[in-house]
Amino acid sequence: MKRWLDQAETAIANHSDRINAINIFPVADGDTGTNLYLTVRAAARALHSYHAGHDPAAPADLAQTDVGAVLAHAGRAAMEQARGNSGTLFAVFLCAAAEPLEGHTRLTSALLAAALNRAQIRAWSALSDPVPGTMLSVMEAAARAAAAVDAGHNGDDSNLALGKTLDAAVEGALGAVVSTEGQLAALEAAHVVDAGGVGMLLILDCLRSAVLGEGLQGELLDGLHGYDVQDPHIHATMPDDDGVEVMCTISLSPLNAATLRQRLDEIGDSVIMSQVGNAAEPDGNYRWRVHVHVPDATPAVALIRSLGHPSELTVSELAIARDPEPAPASSSGHER
Repeated sequence: MKRWLDQAETAIANHSDRINAINIFPVADGDTGTNLYLTVRAAARALHSYHAGHDPAAPADLAQTDVGAVLAHAGRAAMEQARGNSGTLFAVFLCAAAEPLEGHTRLTSALLAAALNRAQIRAWSALSDPVPGTMLSVMEAAARAAAAVDAGHNGDDSNLALGKTLDAAVEGALGAVVSTEGQLAALEAAHVVDAGGVGMLLILDCLRSAVLGEGLQGELLDGLHGYDVQDPHIHATMPDDDGVEVMCTISLSPLNAATLRQRLDEIGDSVIMSQVGNAAEPDGNYRWRVHVHVPDATPAVALIRSLGHPSELTVSELAIARDPEPAPASSSGHER
């Protein structure tokens, strides 16, 4: 898991510029690559600190051989520091994928299929208004492909069976990325594939590489529309999007969480709410990561503060890329 997230951090860093260049949905703000990179980096660094024994957030009795527990720790860090739609959905994916792996010391074909399925279901449900043709479709396709291949293994828990399931998941994800162009009118008009979907495809190929000890598939992205290095930055020609992105982490009761989601749906869009961890706090509340696009931050922030005490509260203009693009890191495979 540590090697996977390290490779994913490097791969997304290498590709952030091209992912940003084709980022036009749900808003053409050209920051999907940056947001994914920062979120993956948070997960990877959490495991570095955890394995070095420097992370006070990691339970002292957490067995380092428990794949699910290790991945859940990375997922919580990603959720707390998630950026944008894409980063938040990846954090949801990571946290959910960890659940079927809890208590297991190695990954198998059946566990991989279960993890991918749990992750895609949770990601779809985190959004109030999920849209096909995005990274959600890529997650779903990977899970379906993995499940279909695993079903033919009849319980085979060998590494060979795992490798075939990983191959199928990446191949399914690639097919879904290609299909995104025809699923969303904005992508079809611009003749590009979905930016978040490309990022998710890269992350899944990094998982395959890390588990099998094989190199990344350098030709994986060849032919994707809008993804050649000489292609223009599509988002730069799009009109600026009005409004802001509001994100925070907040402790809420189940009732207040439902209330917040409903009222955010009324005043904004791209609403994502997902629990940070599964355990209730001593007062019965749960921690939530909240994301919304709104015309004006003031009503949304006031609403959030009326229900709890938010932390990690950020307000970002949708028309401006919020972070400097990460410097490319050298790696084998996936280089442009």
